[in-house]
Amino acid sequence: MADIKIMDGIVVVTLSGELDNHEANRIRSTISSSIYTGQVRAIIWNLERLGFMDSAGIGLILGRMRDLVPYNGETVILNPSATMEKIFNFSGLGSMIKHCTVETALGEIGGVLHEK
Repeated sequence: MADIKIMDGIVVVTLSGELDNHEANRIRSTISSSIYTGQVRAIIWNLERLGFMDSAGIGLILGRMRDLVPYNGETVILNPSATMEKIFNFSGLGSMIKHCTVETALGEIGGVLHEK
């Protein structure tokens, strides 16, 4: 399951439970149009409550990271499990991992969390 908030050019995706191909496609379609119109400058992936992620999840995160490159966008991966952190490290995404709250990550990027 995913909770997606877009505010001030920052997408915060909070994932819980399992991230499989079906959910990855839903998330991709939700945020891609905002990226392609230049409305997004960063994506924060909060994985604190994510129990399982298959290769579609890695592809989702890696693909959105690549989509942000033309816009000088930033990708942050928050609080993955130890197993997921190893997978991200093997995938070359280890430098994007932070162990902090969403609010702290937003502050480092220069955003503020506004509830809708």
